[in-house]
Amino acid sequence: MGLFSKLKNALKKTREGLSSALSNLFSKNKIGDEFYEELEEILIGADISVTTAGEVVEELRAEAKHEKLKDKQFVTDLLKDILEEKLNEAEIPEIKYPAVIMLVGVNGVGKTTTVGKLANYFLKQGKSVTVAAADTFRAAAADQLTVWAERAKVRIVKHEEGSDPSAVVYDALTSAKAKGTDVVIIDTAGRLHVKAHLMEELKKMSRVVEREMPAANFYKLLILDATTGNNAASQAEIFDEAVELDGIVLTKLDSSAKGGFVISLCGELGIPVLFTGVGEKIDDIELFDPEEFIEGIL
Repeated sequence: MGLFSKLKNALKKTREGLSSALSNLFSKNKIGDEFYEELEEILIGADISVTTAGEVVEELRAEAKHEKLKDKQFVTDLLKDILEEKLNEAEIPEIKYPAVIMLVGVNGVGKTTTVGKLANYFLKQGKSVTVAAADTFRAAAADQLTVWAERAKVRIVKHEEGSDPSAVVYDALTSAKAKGTDVVIIDTAGRLHVKAHLMEELKKMSRVVEREMPAANFYKLLILDATTGNNAASQAEIFDEAVELDGIVLTKLDSSAKGGFVISLCGELGIPVLFTGVGEKIDDIELFDPEEFIEGIL
């Protein structure tokens, strides 16, 4: 199954909700004030924020009026273009090597699984990979990551449960420098974004990376569960404030009917999506493509 097929399949629930709502809208309403009001409600129902939904509809209204066209296909294509522009407002950084990638997020979003998938992804790009088991609090977290590391056939650096996460990071970086490793991926403990002392711990790990590998390209990625919907915005804001996020990895897209929140995150917060999980297997992760995402939901 190709990338677009995987992504389209993962977005099935979001697409079904949006497509059926749009079809009903076109069938009962001529394109006018009532149409645009209901369209805004449909976008909000897909978990696009009220602010972004309003901006999208106003832009659509202005453009359609300027072109003096009320054709369903024209309006649909124009809607796709505007939504894609929102996604592109946050520029997606190119991964350059050597790279250190630290994954952060709340509990249960799939960080450890994503470490394994990313390790496998970079290995397929011909890069050497080391993973750091810096989640030293959750029982058996290092064991779980070891399973993924073995599955991906990459090196893992870990300490005993309860150890200082920054010490794990330090050892992983020391090992990576000695071996000339291309990519270091750091798994961190899930933490509530309202717990200040846990956010300070992330800052400490960031400082270790910046001190020990100043020449590396350091990417801090927030793992977001797509079923979280618009509530993800508050998570993103606080993690961004703590460690200056470089991007987002979306997980569980196939379980969500509200994938539209991604558009608001990119447009309003300026944080791009870099990768998206498109299934449960180790190779079910792909670089995010805004155009394919919009085609997938509409």
